[in-house]
Amino acid sequence: MNPDLTSSTFKAGSFSYYARLRRESPVHEVMLPGKQQAWLVTRYADVLALLKDERFVKLRANVADNSYREPWMPAMFRPLSRNMLDLDPPDHTRLRSSVQKAFTPRFVEMLRGRVESIADDLLAAMRRRNRLDVIADFALPLPTIVIAEMLGVPKTQQHRFHRWSKNIVAANWSKWSMVRAVPSVIAFIRYIRRLIALKRTQPADDLVTALVNAESDDRLSNDELLSMIFLLLIAGHETTVNLIGNGTLALLQHPTEMQRLRDDPTIVVPAIEELLRFGSPLETATERYAREPLTFAGTALPAGALVYAVLSSANRDETVFDDPDRFNLTRDPNRHLSFGLGIHYCLGAPLARMEGQIAIPALLRAFPNLRLTNEPLRWRRGLVLRGLERLRVE
Repeated sequence: MNPDLTSSTFKAGSFSYYARLRRESPVHEVMLPGKQQAWLVTRYADVLALLKDERFVKLRANVADNSYREPWMPAMFRPLSRNMLDLDPPDHTRLRSSVQKAFTPRFVEMLRGRVESIADDLLAAMRRRNRLDVIADFALPLPTIVIAEMLGVPKTQQHRFHRWSKNIVAANWSKWSMVRAVPSVIAFIRYIRRLIALKRTQPADDLVTALVNAESDDRLSNDELLSMIFLLLIAGHETTVNLIGNGTLALLQHPTEMQRLRDDPTIVVPAIEELLRFGSPLETATERYAREPLTFAGTALPAGALVYAVLSSANRDETVFDDPDRFNLTRDPNRHLSFGLGIHYCLGAPLARMEGQIAIPALLRAFPNLRLTNEPLRWRRGLVLRGLERLRVE
């Protein structure tokens, strides 16, 4: 029976499902909600190959069969299809170059002091309560505030865009989930247009102002500017929320490893890499389409085939990782694929790593007796992201 890959129940047991696929059907045909046919690529070597294979494209219109007909969408939504995550070179290359300097390791390191200050403020507020939700009280607001400040979103409005983001990324392939996301998309687009207009008249030292005022060779069109900010506001915090949330859960479920990190904070760099591998903030990479009829890893795919590289499965591949289901904070080597690979490698990887390296040790220091409550864990719905709705602790 084909499971609902977007459901909370599936996320709770997905690792065992993917282990079976790696053994029996490494390129596996599935039916997504909404009757959308797709293929899952589950082995590490195949995921690695897929993410670098130029026979697969991001934009469905680039498939060579000429069968693509752009679906109808309201005019105000069309700019969102021009984001760099869903484009191929040369458009992808140009858009990515316009923002990549804001996410270099050197630039991100300059934010360390501010991230530490935000974490300290959030933890101070948490200490005043007995029962806590690590997601709502810490994992969510920390990266939300960071990316919002980078982009120049006023503090009083920062809480709004995560609510919109949550509704948007939860939309799966079913018609009704898409419909439910529409009000959030509309509100988000209207807000970003107002933000762009504000930065044109009141420039500041932030990323939106820099994009608006870029030199003519790098300048984005109004639609590209809207799409870029939309993507950065969502992707700029969602992965880090899941890194902190999933990572905290893994530590609480493995108290010996948690104590290792408490006793020796110098292992934080490899520890975060293991949290990224073990908890996989992304279930899959974003979609790819077969440019033409082809054979991949021994499986024939038609032109236009929708293919997902399952990062969380690759990160547990027993042919690459010794005892992959064991949680080991000093695992070496640890060539996980949690940030993808190739030209679509996660632009925010340096920022997410730095936020995790600060946030998780700070949480452990602030709460030396942290433990899970008896509340059942519930995973967020959706295909690509892998994260918890809540993480209650005391």
